[in-house]
Formats: sequence, C-alpha cells, structure tokens
Amino acid sequence: MNTMASSLDSASWRRAAAPIVTGGILAGAIDLTFAFTYHGLHGIPPIRILQSIASGLLGMAAFDQAFPAALVGFVAHFVILIVAAAMYYAASRRLRVLTQHAYLFGMAFGVAIYCTMNFIVLPLSAAPHFKSSLPQIASDFSVHVLLLGPAIALAVRYFDRRALR
Repeated sequence: MNTMASSLDSASWRRAAAPIVTGGILAGAIDLTFAFTYHGLHGIPPIRILQSIASGLLGMAAFDQAFPAALVGFVAHFVILIVAAAMYYAASRRLRVLTQHAYLFGMAFGVAIYCTMNFIVLPLSAAPHFKSSLPQIASDFSVHVLLLGPAIALAVRYFDRRALR
C-alpha cells in the first residue's frame, strides 16, 4: 500500500511539473525580454539587469562580479516565477474557475505578482532602491498584468485540458 501511495505522489508530481515549469519559464522569458528591451533602449545592458536581480540576494556585491552575479540573477528570476506558477497551479486545483477563465484570473494574478514583488519582496531584499519613472512603472505593471500572470494561467489551463483528453 505504501508503494501505491508513493506512485500516486509521483504521478501527481509529474502531472503538476509540466504546467508549473512551462508557466514559470514562459513568464520568466517574457519578463526578461521586456526588461532587456526596455532598459536596453535606455543604454542598460542585459548583464546589468541580471546583476540587479541578483542584488536582491547579494546586495551591492552583485555589481562587483559580472558573470557569477548575472547567473545568480538569471536563476533567481526563473525560480521566483516557477514558484509563482506553482502557487497558481495549486490554487487552480481547488478553484476550477482559475482555469475556466484563465486570462481574466491570470490578469488578477499578474497584479498579485507585481504587488508582491514591489511592495513585499523588493523592500525586504538586499537590493538597492533604484528610482523608477512613471513610464517604467506603468510598463512593468502592464507586462505583469497583460502577459506574465496570463502566461502562467494559460499554461496551467493548457495542461489541464490536455490531461482531460
């Protein structure tokens, strides 16, 4: 019986891994593409963006060693969004409306991601406080609401529908 329980746990994990990893990687790629493009137009190279992300963990030391810190920032960025996708997936197991109206609830989730990162995670992190312009804030918020949250929600819905076939 114990073997049966661990098989079910393993099967459940395999079923959950695809939407969680896909949603997290998709959202992470969209977010980095936006950040690299937006800040690149203002003369900031991608490695500096990744160092800025790493500074949440490493503080100002992230700007001392370019490539190791950039790697930390890259990995941390995707881990954060995979965790966000896991949270949406877990909620969708209890609230089917999250997959039935994935884009709408994905937009709301995008607001939650944005607010969590900007009002809880960043203030509590070791990252320096960068000044943001109103266009930057509006662009970042829009990307979270229109793309990141929905990407996660739609990935969860996609794999949910595939499982039903």
